[in-house]
Amino acid sequence: MSMLLPLAEAIERHVADGASVALEGFTHLIPFAAGHEIIRQRRRDLHLIRMTPDIIYDQLIGMGCARKLTFSWGGNPGVGSLHRLRDAVEHQWPQPLELDEHSHAGMAAAFCAGAARLPFGMLRGYAGTDLPAHNPNIRRVQCPFTGEMLAAVPALNPDVTILHAQRADRAGNVAIDGIVGAAREAALAAKTLIVTVEEIVDALPPAMNAIVLPHWVVSAVAACPGGAYPSYAHGHYVRDNAFYRQWDAIARERSSFLAWMEQHVLGTRDHRAFLAGLQQEAA
Repeated sequence: MSMLLPLAEAIERHVADGASVALEGFTHLIPFAAGHEIIRQRRRDLHLIRMTPDIIYDQLIGMGCARKLTFSWGGNPGVGSLHRLRDAVEHQWPQPLELDEHSHAGMAAAFCAGAARLPFGMLRGYAGTDLPAHNPNIRRVQCPFTGEMLAAVPALNPDVTILHAQRADRAGNVAIDGIVGAAREAALAAKTLIVTVEEIVDALPPAMNAIVLPHWVVSAVAACPGGAYPSYAHGHYVRDNAFYRQWDAIARERSSFLAWMEQHVLGTRDHRAFLAGLQQEAA
């Protein structure tokens, strides 16, 4: 069975209600198209995981897809708060949201432990912060060699990790160029890996300043040009900074948020239609 699938089929096959799902990507290659397809298919009760949840997580949370968020920072980069995330935490709308908050280093250690199939990750961290007092998943362990006390966090092994990348070949090998963030670790830690890509090619170029995820760790690949928009894909298109600014006003009120999501996400068949609708609106 080919792992090259339409995005809707990949989500339908691999993302179930109640799953733990990590949509990773740092500054660029954020898998917006896949997040929108999860919303279209009305997945519920998800445990969302991401080092830096931004607009796509605001949308998933606001549309009632999430019951829990494991993260290390949340916001609209360069703009301000995520209003749908705040509404869920402060007012339980559209439903309560459980928070599992960490530092960036703590999340990285948890993903690395998950990728190595270890039960927990260790780090010198959290000292001088109040996170350990509020998060029971941050604990202390003693080094058996030096006696030093270190912070410990449980490994992250998402049921599904979803990434966006520049290209994959027809065998399912995936190449990621530019800033990688925690993509590699999140991919290797997952039970299932879905990757949307800008293009599918016959052969991958040499992996200079890039990483390659081999086909045997990939469950599904979906061709989805523009799949990271409004974030950017290094070498393909730039970040739409205006969209991030506009989102602050769109998401500030429940009514304007729901109207936008109904028109642009639920009201579109796929990511191509989503992009076409935004272009028509801007014209």
